[in-house]
Amino acid sequence: MDYKKYALELAAAARKASRKMAALSTDDKNSALFSMADLLERSREEIEDANLKDLEAGKDIGLSAALLDRLRITPDRLQAMADGLRDVAALPDPVGAVIDERVRPNGLAISRVRDPIGVIGIIYESRPNVTVDAAGLCLKSGNAVILRGGKEAIHSNLVLAGILRRAMEETALPVDALQIVSVTDRSVVRELLRMDQFIDVIIPRGGESLIRAVVEGSTIPVIKHYQGICHIYVAPSADPEMALEIVDNAKTQRPGVCNAVETLLVDSAIAESFLPEVAARLASKGVELRGCASARELIPEINPAVEADWRAEYLDLILSVRVVDGVKEAVDHVNNYGSHHSDAIITRDKEEAEYFIRRVDSAAVYLNTSTRFTDGGEFGLGAEIGISTDKLHARGPMGLEELTTYKYVIRGEGQIRG
Repeated sequence: MDYKKYALELAAAARKASRKMAALSTDDKNSALFSMADLLERSREEIEDANLKDLEAGKDIGLSAALLDRLRITPDRLQAMADGLRDVAALPDPVGAVIDERVRPNGLAISRVRDPIGVIGIIYESRPNVTVDAAGLCLKSGNAVILRGGKEAIHSNLVLAGILRRAMEETALPVDALQIVSVTDRSVVRELLRMDQFIDVIIPRGGESLIRAVVEGSTIPVIKHYQGICHIYVAPSADPEMALEIVDNAKTQRPGVCNAVETLLVDSAIAESFLPEVAARLASKGVELRGCASARELIPEINPAVEADWRAEYLDLILSVRVVDGVKEAVDHVNNYGSHHSDAIITRDKEEAEYFIRRVDSAAVYLNTSTRFTDGGEFGLGAEIGISTDKLHARGPMGLEELTTYKYVIRGEGQIRG
């Protein structure tokens, strides 16, 4: 197969379609999203059959339980995909929104207006729901999208994208605005990453190795997050029951996702009372604890933590535990070892909370709640294209506004520059 030719055809078709997408009305885009959601619901059996093929293949190659969970499309998850499309349709259309405007002394009216980015390439791993979420958000924001999922989800992704494209055929949206890479050979990705004449931005979603490979091979700007090394710091004034519930939820509700907590920091002032309680609670859920020397003095049965544990994104029922002296040491640990994703403090002390919030350099900083809320749907964005730990051009969950850029519109009445 001529991978360069194949990639060129996809990218060129997406670019052409992006010109039409930019001019579509909000009603046209919303109508298409509703049609896509309806057809997903009517295609449940087709989707389940394709997903079963991927799950069986995943078991054969030894995928972990956490990765198989990411891959699985349950009836609830399929319904969530359809509902997510409807949620996106219900959101305000960012395209054409005026960000700011001014009138100059010479009478020129200058406004800054949201505009689609153009063509967005999304490279992702196990989760098939990304196919639907990414398509919905990119199309609603007036963009064309090229989707390349992992080979472990190829059957699911192709069926989902095919259903969305079939729905688009009955609407005003150009079908070529949604492209799916149908081959698993990485040569196609390498070719796409060099097509900066057609593709405006690349968004990788997956493990650190995938993201680094994309960054190193791309001539196109990349919006990324390498890891989700999330922390919870339990301060001296924390409500113990609240802290237990939050840590339990952040670690065990879905351990294989990027906003699950990976390191627990417990203040030395409460470690003697709190650590045994949280250790017992998590042990009952099958969590392996890896602790610093101070933590192991209080709970000798937990495993010793090594330096690598403080930088680990386990994506599993494993939690590193460190005893710290005060909020300053907690903040220093988070900023030194974290991935700037999502970090939380549990405290009743307002000054302590403000210190943590102002100084932790992360995309999402939490007070008295679980890190598991770093999610486009939970933030009211309808869905998300990914969670960026960059500072340019977007940070945190990326919804519709983050999939637009802006242009200046200048209106005059014959002014010329002297």
